[in-house]
Amino acid sequence: MPELVALPMLPFLILQGKRTRRLTPRLPEAAGPAHGLTGAQFDGLPLRLLGVGESPIAGVGVATYDEAITGQFAAALSVRLRRPVAWRACGKNGVTAAEALEQVVPTIPVARVDIALIAFGVNDTTAFQPATRWRRDLSAILAAIEQRCSPTLTIVSGVPPMAHFPALPQPLRHVMGLKAQTLDAVARTLVAQYAPGTLHIPLALDVRDRALMASDGYHASAAGCAAWANLLAQAAGSHLR
Repeated sequence: MPELVALPMLPFLILQGKRTRRLTPRLPEAAGPAHGLTGAQFDGLPLRLLGVGESPIAGVGVATYDEAITGQFAAALSVRLRRPVAWRACGKNGVTAAEALEQVVPTIPVARVDIALIAFGVNDTTAFQPATRWRRDLSAILAAIEQRCSPTLTIVSGVPPMAHFPALPQPLRHVMGLKAQTLDAVARTLVAQYAPGTLHIPLALDVRDRALMASDGYHASAAGCAAWANLLAQAAGSHLR
């Protein structure tokens, strides 16, 4: 368990964490509107896509929301399905799943969507959230989105592979990686208990490729969001067909 690995090194890990926060550049959330329409050249009614989550949904690491994960997922999905996609991103930098229930979920419009993308886990990892609480909070988010939006397809994105985040020094990187893997396994098990319209999609990207990471070595770049979006679009496209 990550807790058992971390315990003997706890004072040192705390110092490493504080130093990393002090040295890592603070990037802003994306600029521009957090909603849009892509694929207007295609026929048919637009698919409605909602993104809910922490910093990737809020566009930290990219210039505009079009370059963040929700906008890029919409673009990739539009090309794959040859349909327009209307998208909206509801995210906030730095929130855990529990905090998002209070600060993000109430901002989600009460309106039906076709696809909901849920992206949390990094802040719950750094907070060393107990697995039971993470499961409870993630389940509450899924229930709240179901109540507000009744999505046809809900995608829970995998927790990012923090064991390879360039901004994190060792051994902090190793411990955070173990914790991220644990929370991701909990999310995968939780989603498996839902109906087939809920999917867990592992975030299988090699974040050691610096081109996929923003300048802070902690958030995804526009290229990283594009690669991530293609993974999501491949899974969602197959399911929707």
